[in-house]
Amino acid sequence: MDLEIKDRVAVVLGAGGGLGSAVASRLSAEGARVALCDINEDALAATAAAIREAGGEAETFVWDLGESDRAAEVMASIKSAMGPIDILFNNTGGPPPTPVAGQDAALWTKSFSAMVLSVIQATDAVLPDMRARGFGRIVTSTSSGVVAPIPNLGLSNTLRASLVAWSKTLAREVGGDGITVNVVVPGRIGTARTAFLDSKKAEREGRSVDEVSRDSCALIPVGRYGDPAEYASVVSFLASGLASYVTGSVVRVDGGLLANI
Repeated sequence: MDLEIKDRVAVVLGAGGGLGSAVASRLSAEGARVALCDINEDALAATAAAIREAGGEAETFVWDLGESDRAAEVMASIKSAMGPIDILFNNTGGPPPTPVAGQDAALWTKSFSAMVLSVIQATDAVLPDMRARGFGRIVTSTSSGVVAPIPNLGLSNTLRASLVAWSKTLAREVGGDGITVNVVVPGRIGTARTAFLDSKKAEREGRSVDEVSRDSCALIPVGRYGDPAEYASVVSFLASGLASYVTGSVVRVDGGLLANI
């Protein structure tokens, strides 16, 4: 199936590993020219090398999303190097696992800058060109915690939920310009972040990581953690020319984990 994104410029935040790397690789495989952003220069280089080895085009841009005020600068650098941006995949790291109550204001501020403000400012920076060209795809990755808050992930539940409201609002503002805006909700996908959270839960509960993982898989109807490539396939469709009538949506990629309708 032709996703109609050949030679489109796609920006992937958090592209150094996990979901971001998988999305970048899939978009490249579909013919997009990919701009990779991450704080980790070595991880960026590894993702770019894999894409180039597969015959794709990738450029790297080091950016700490905590420096949200650099968003416009980074997007301008990408445009200068690769041309106007057609696709933006917003993907950020997660805050430390904590209860929601009693957290220091400085931690809230730091997490908001890295997880929310960076996304908003990067998107604002690419919208003018998308409007002028009559095509744009904004896809934002969140967490199953925006649907069913996850215990001990208080900051993540709160901040990622704000991106759902932002995305829905933006979708209505730019829908007439040929721009779609969607949220993707990953469930338990097999990434380093998931492994980290499993290890922290095992530590808190005095159990082995294998026990925690088995219990978690037992709650998932398909009986396993997702593969990042499975998640990337859904994101790539939402970023495609074929998904022109899908906007303002929250799409779950969770193996059936979330029980509510």
